Amino acid sequence: MSGSPRARARLGPRLVLHALVMTAAVAVGAPFFYMLTTSLKSLAEVYAVPLVWLPAHLEWGNYVEVWTRVPFARFTVNSVVYTTTLTLGELAMACTCGYAFARLRFPGREPLFAVVLLTLMIPGQITLVPRFMLLKDLGWINTYPGLIVPELSSVFGTFLMREHFRSLPDEIFDAARIDGAGYLRQLLQIALPMSKPVAATLLLLSAVAHWNDYLWPLVATNSRDMRTLPIGLQTLKYATGELPQWNVVMAGATLVLLPLVVLFVLAQQRFVAGAVQGALKS
Repeated sequence: MSGSPRARARLGPRLVLHALVMTAAVAVGAPFFYMLTTSLKSLAEVYAVPLVWLPAHLEWGNYVEVWTRVPFARFTVNSVVYTTTLTLGELAMACTCGYAFARLRFPGREPLFAVVLLTLMIPGQITLVPRFMLLKDLGWINTYPGLIVPELSSVFGTFLMREHFRSLPDEIFDAARIDGAGYLRQLLQIALPMSKPVAATLLLLSAVAHWNDYLWPLVATNSRDMRTLPIGLQTLKYATGELPQWNVVMAGATLVLLPLVVLFVLAQQRFVAGAVQGALKS
């Protein structure tokens, strides 16, 4: 076989690489597989020793228990409102602010952007008490405005869109200005259509982060009717006041995870394109 010595020399490192990838895939996938199988187990199989990976009989009633023990539908509505509003709001603010820092000329632009970036160094936990006191003074505790408004800004999104807008060719915007296009028209008709992969990446990252957000909804709400899904899972664990029924909890966790899986499958192509595009321009 021609070239076989070189091929054999490359075979070893490739096998090691594939083995590492497979090991990482198993390490990442095993908890999700266990979550899915546990959601279909009986309570006796959950606490059985040694560990039972596959249920003897599929207990689909665990998913029914999720909806009957706690107001899971209300938790879902709250999470959808919270995630959708914040994701779209963050995208709008990131695009407008990023475009302003990238394409508009105004005094103090660079120092102001540096100050914005410095806020990334402030842990969010430090601002929890001041924000809670502000919501209390506004009467926004346990309301949608209290949940959403303090979380609308995204420094990372602003930085991401600003760097992408700076990478776009200047000649296109110069031609648009000659044709009489203002800044808003340039943003909507030129910059955004050329930024779909990056915008899709930002949308996906923001949606995942807010869908899984636990700390801020826990602080900003204090009634069951305003809780989101991550907090709802915690209440589901102790809904009976008896031994924690992890099979029902895992069924709820599977339902919470399902929309994220669907979202990633739908946005996977644009997400990968955005990641590749950012890597090529970095």
